Amino acid sequence: MGGKCPHRKVKKRRLSHKTARRGKFLLKADDAVYEELVKLADQGKDAQAMELPVDEDLPGMGQFYCLHCDRYFASESVKDEHYRSKRHKKRVKVMSGPAPHTQLDAELAAGMGMPDNGLKLMSM
Repeated sequence: MGGKCPHRKVKKRRLSHKTARRGKFLLKADDAVYEELVKLADQGKDAQAMELPVDEDLPGMGQFYCLHCDRYFASESVKDEHYRSKRHKKRVKVMSGPAPHTQLDAELAAGMGMPDNGLKLMSM
């Protein structure tokens, strides 16, 4: 009696953990996206009104781009659907808040950055 479960093979067809996370590594870091948003705000330009160059290698010829999420879309309708998604709304909220941590912050926290010895005193 017993034996293997007949539905065991179904579980193996799911996406692996690595393929699900692969897209996260292709995106820009939060601090790089935040810097671009700050540059556009300083220039007084809107993130959605940017004119993008035509690039045949990107989806939708590179014309449908979400700056907050650093993603290209195949059409305007897909981009509009993305703007209504929960993931995009969370990303906009994160980018409108305080500046995200940078590599310099991480190095300073680990003690690898330049030491802060305070004010230099005059020696006699």
